[in-house]
Amino acid sequence: LATNYASAEVRINGFASIVGGKSLDSDSTLYGYDDDISFKNESVFALQLSADLMEKLTATAQIVARGENDFDAEFEWAYVTYELSDELQISAGKMRAPFYKFSDFLDVGYAYRWVRPPQSVYSLDFSTYEGLSLLHSTSLGDWDSSLQVMYGAFDGDIGTSKSELNDFTGVNWSVSRDWFSARVAYLMSETTIELDGGSALNDLIAVLETNGLTEQVNSLEIDGDDSSFFALGFAIDYENVLVDAEYTKLSQDNSILPDESQYYVSVGYRFDDVIIHFTYEDNDDENDSSNYDQIPQIPALNTAINSSFSSFDENSNVYTIGTRYDFHPSAAFKVDFSRYKNDITDTETDVLAVGVDLVF
Repeated sequence: LATNYASAEVRINGFASIVGGKSLDSDSTLYGYDDDISFKNESVFALQLSADLMEKLTATAQIVARGENDFDAEFEWAYVTYELSDELQISAGKMRAPFYKFSDFLDVGYAYRWVRPPQSVYSLDFSTYEGLSLLHSTSLGDWDSSLQVMYGAFDGDIGTSKSELNDFTGVNWSVSRDWFSARVAYLMSETTIELDGGSALNDLIAVLETNGLTEQVNSLEIDGDDSSFFALGFAIDYENVLVDAEYTKLSQDNSILPDESQYYVSVGYRFDDVIIHFTYEDNDDENDSSNYDQIPQIPALNTAINSSFSSFDENSNVYTIGTRYDFHPSAAFKVDFSRYKNDITDTETDVLAVGVDLVF
C-alpha cells in the first residue's frame, strides 16, 4: 500500500576522523595518549539520517562509532522537529546540549581547524540531553540572531560516575554580522552525582562520620543540588585572519567539587588551502573550603579535609600550535602539537597528533 511516509525524502550524510597521536613523554599521558602511538583513541565514524516527513515535520538521527569505545555504534541524536513558522521551530528527543560554540559539530572534526577542540573548555564528559528545544532565528537590523531555549533531563554516566540532571534548563543566544559572531549561554539543573573521589574522599567521609559530623558528610554529596554553566565567546573571520575565544564557568552548590573556570584564545591565518594557528588554554578549578571553618580543630580531620579538597583542584594551561590543509573539497589533513603544564604538580606533557577529517 502506498502511504505518505513511504515517499518521505531521506538524506544520509556522514563524517569521519582518523586521528593518530602519542605522548612525547614516557611517563605521562594526555588526551588518552601514552608514548605508544594510537590511531584509535580519537577516531570517529558517523552517519546522520534526516527524513522530511512533509507538512513541516522532519526527523533526524545520528549514529556515532568512537574508537575509544571500540567503535560500538550508538545513537548520539534522535529527535523530531516541527516548523511552527518561518522563524520558529520546536524539537523533541535526544539532542546536543548547547554548552559551546561547536556543540552541534562537536564530533565533526572537519568543522574546526584543530585536531580536537580546546579541551580545557570542551571538558564536560557528556554532551546530550533528552527533552525539548525551541529555536527562534531572525534578523535584527544587520545582525542575524539565533535564540534557543531548552528543557529536559540527563540520566547516564558523567565520567565514571552515575549521574542525573533534572529540570535541565538553558538558553543559548548567538548573533553574527559579516565577519564577527558572538554567543552567550546559561544552563542550570538539579544535579545528582554518585561521586567516586578515590581514597582522599573516602578518608574524609570516614573521619567526619567518626567525629559525628553527619551534616558535613551530607553537604559533600551531590544529591539534588543546583548546578550552573555559563559560556561566553566570540569569533572573527576577517579576510585571512581567524580569531576564536570562549570562556566557561561551571558551578556546583554545596559539594566537594570545585568551581571550574576555563578559557581559550586561538588565532589563525589562512593561506589559500592552508591554515596555521596557535591556541592558549587556561583551566582553574578551585574549591572553597570555608564551609568547614566551624569544624573543631581536629588534626586528623583537617588533614583529611585538605587532602580531599586539593585532590579536586586543578590549575593548568595548554599551548597548541598546528596546521590544517584542505587537500580535498571534503577532506582536511591536520597536525597539532600541544604542551600541557600542570601548575599544581609542576609537570609538563607534550602530545603530537595528526588526523584526516572527512565529510560525505
